[in-house]
This record gives sequence, C-alpha cells and structure tokens, in this order.
Amino acid sequence: MPTLPLIVEPAELLPLLGGPDAPLIVDLSSEANYRRGHIPGAAHVPPQMLLCNRPPAPGRIAPVEQLNRLFTYLGLSPDTHLVVYDDEGGGWAGRFIWTLDMIGHQHYSYLNGGLHAWLNEELPVTEAVEDPNTTPIDVEINPKNLIEIPDILAGLENNSIQVLDARNPAEYNGEKVLAQKAGHIPGAINVEWTELMDRQNSLRIRADAREYLAERGITGDKTIITHCQSHHRSGFTYLVGKSLGFDIKGYHGSWSEWGNHPDTPVEV
Repeated sequence: MPTLPLIVEPAELLPLLGGPDAPLIVDLSSEANYRRGHIPGAAHVPPQMLLCNRPPAPGRIAPVEQLNRLFTYLGLSPDTHLVVYDDEGGGWAGRFIWTLDMIGHQHYSYLNGGLHAWLNEELPVTEAVEDPNTTPIDVEINPKNLIEIPDILAGLENNSIQVLDARNPAEYNGEKVLAQKAGHIPGAINVEWTELMDRQNSLRIRADAREYLAERGITGDKTIITHCQSHHRSGFTYLVGKSLGFDIKGYHGSWSEWGNHPDTPVEV
C-alpha cells in the first residue's frame, strides 16, 4: 500500500478504493448521513463508541472492553492503515485518531474536509452497508498517554504547557455555564475549533493554521494540551496540532471534569 500522509486529500484516496491496497476507511458521520451516502467500503462507527458516557465526565476515553468490541468489529491489526472522516469538519475524526494514539496504533490518516470535501468534488458514494472483516483484538490503553488533572496542574506550576481551549468564547468567558464552575483553566488560550476550518474550502484544515495559532500565542514551543467540554471539538484541534508537528495532547476529561472538580483552579 502506498504510504499515506497524516492529512490525505480526496484525490489521493480515490484511486485506492476497492483495490488490494485499500486502507480501512472509517466514517464517523451521523447514521442518517452514512445511510444517505458514504465513501465506498467505509465502515460506520457511532461516535459514542469512543466515549465512556458516564457523568460527570462522559467524554473520557471508553473502557478497554468497549474499545475491544469496536476494534474487533473493524478488524484492526497492527499493520492496518485507517483513513478517518466525518460530516462535521473533523471533530469526531480527530477524536478517533486521538483514541488510536492512546492504544499505540500509529497508522492512520485524516481525509481533509471529510464528507464535505468528498461530496463537493462529486466523488462516488454508496448506500451499501458492508461490515468490515472482523478480527479479534485486545487493545491496551497506555495510561502514560492520558492527560489527567494532576498533569495539567504540574504543567501550569512549572510553566511547561499551553492550554488550548477549543470551546466557544461564551463558554471560555464563563457566560455560558455547562458545569458547576464557569470560566477556563488559568492561562488557557481560546481558539474556537471551527476557526481552524476553511469554510470556503469544504471545511478543510485552513492553510494558514500555523500562522493563525501563532497570532494567538500558540507557537508549539511548549507542550500543548487541548480540551473542550467533552474532548469532541478538541479532537479537531488535537488533529490540527499533530498536522503541524506540535507536541500536543488531548485532555479527555475536558471542562466537564475540570469544571465539576472541587479543587481545580478557574479563571473567568
């Protein structure tokens, strides 16, 4: 199979469809959009499969038993190359890629612009639902890869991290309250996730993402920890950071955990 980059364009994926070197394509769109038309051969994954779905932080990583069911269904093997996309500009696709990083699987690509880009280029879609080749697998979540509250507190203390808050400004400023506490992690920089999408180019990652982030003080000279309310929107900012070569990590507890914890510091 040809080596695919982290960010792959529709025209690069098209010639691989249906061939012996076809990657495993994962569609994280809504079920309605998947059934309306998806990339031929794509397996549908409901995004909720990636989450623990337990309060107060339902966006934390799914338990390993749930991930085993998911990746067994997909037929994941150590050599499998996945191409991941969604119908919203990259949030769920980025979250899926973050999940692959948490289990140590490094062979993956993001379809730039996802379903929007594919459809806007009038490339083929199908309504046929094909189950992937199921292969039993036992995955392990590496706890060293997960960012937890103590990691953020230590990073703030020694000034070794930057926090990228992907929520909207009202959430960041404390005007919209979705947890016991309102506001943001001290020193966090707010870049609402859709600001990194090019709305004139099928929601692809904006070409000037590096410059856009640098203007807001995120230059990649420190470890970046990104979050939102549930580590869904910040799945995209995580993906963008990886595409730029940044040392970026995702905080899966996100604001639903931080904002409901009695001992976490908050700025408004």
